Amino acid sequence: MAGQNVANKGRRGRACVVVLGDIGRSPRMQYHALSLANQASLEVDIVAYGGSEPHTALLANQSIHIHTMTQWPTARQSLPKIFQPIMLLFKPLIQFAMLLWYLCVKIPSPDVFIVQNPPSVPTLVAVKWASWLRQSTFIIDWHNFGYTLLALSLGRSSRFVSVYKWLEKHYGKMADASLCVTRAMQHELAQNWGIKATVLYDQPPDFFHPASLKERHKLFCRLDKNLCQPLGVEDCVSKETLWVDNQGLNETLFTTEVGPDILLKPNRPALLVSSTSWTPDEDFGILLEAAVMYDRRVAAILNEDDSVDEQVIWKEISEGKQCLYPRLLFIITGKGPEKEKYEEKIRRLNLKRVAFRTMWLSAEDYPLLLGSADLGVCLHTSSSGLDLPMKVVDMFGCGLPVCAVSYSCIKELVKVEQNGLLFSSSSELAGELLMLFKGFPHECDALKVLRDGALEIGSSARWDTEWEGHAKPLLTEVISKS
Repeated sequence: MAGQNVANKGRRGRACVVVLGDIGRSPRMQYHALSLANQASLEVDIVAYGGSEPHTALLANQSIHIHTMTQWPTARQSLPKIFQPIMLLFKPLIQFAMLLWYLCVKIPSPDVFIVQNPPSVPTLVAVKWASWLRQSTFIIDWHNFGYTLLALSLGRSSRFVSVYKWLEKHYGKMADASLCVTRAMQHELAQNWGIKATVLYDQPPDFFHPASLKERHKLFCRLDKNLCQPLGVEDCVSKETLWVDNQGLNETLFTTEVGPDILLKPNRPALLVSSTSWTPDEDFGILLEAAVMYDRRVAAILNEDDSVDEQVIWKEISEGKQCLYPRLLFIITGKGPEKEKYEEKIRRLNLKRVAFRTMWLSAEDYPLLLGSADLGVCLHTSSSGLDLPMKVVDMFGCGLPVCAVSYSCIKELVKVEQNGLLFSSSSELAGELLMLFKGFPHECDALKVLRDGALEIGSSARWDTEWEGHAKPLLTEVISKS
């Protein structure tokens, strides 16, 4: 009966999406929930932690019901070292009990549970038990491997990591079906885990698209206060935003309003965006070193004396002086444990032509920022080497080309010299920035080629189509067998 509901949109069945994390920072699971409600015609319960605001499309959908669990305190690192192993055992037990309470008591009985992995422990155990108790089907969406993430902090030889991997594999094999994010992960699951998985590539939903000039101008007006506040004392952007601010909000760092028209300023900085969770699997130091190299190499190319005061350069730029290489403004979005450490490093940099801003954007403004930027930078390296960064998918949806760290399966997503470039060191990244932005904004042909490629990829593949072709048939099949 439930399978017929999914296929024929008869009586509405029910699905439960499980995320042992912040649902607002779990875009793929948000998209699953929207597709389950809109494309499979199911009532959807989301069981997750709160923290960040989900997308308004999720909140506005009357078929989606969010159940927010109490967040586990994040104070383990401040405990004496002797107590940390005890907390590693105690934490999943509490989470397990809470998950079972929500999955077996707080929500109506679903036809199917769809769970995000990782984290694997205790999530897979709790969802398997709940599916057995409620006679529901159980689907895992493999984003990565939990044991490889745990190994980043404890080391691969840790007994905790070995036990974690065993539990992840054991309960992973108990699922009725599996989805995964790459062909490389599909192969690993089949060959070494005995799990058959269907590849469901991340694709951007429709609200990721290139921003119009009007959308850009409104966004930069909203962000004006953030752009005016440097992480250090002063930089090449904060100085100009002070002058811009005095002229009123009809002009921003990037745009100017002339009558009914919005124009891009010819001496604007190039805007680069990097989204990060500020975790050890993203080495943000590579980006900082590349910024320093870009700054010094431009000075060398222009034969600038080291004694030249940066205030002189900033004044010349503000008065409209055109340079072969532009200023770069990096906007770094996201939340995470290493953010303050890197912000302190940024404060100590002494750069003439590069500026950094860190901020957290709403689910509505983030796509607009990507759609307004000139280049995306991805530092994701993957703990397993088998997943792909969803941030790059979102960038392509906005027609934004990408420079990404090279690792084993990244070429499933980034096509070199078509929609992006890969790098393995800060020096390589600095060289790519120099090559792409030479002659900015009008004479950077290499950047234009990558932008056209990103636009083509982003417009040809969307989440709804991918989900309809791969996830929905799998969902229909497993529910019909239950």
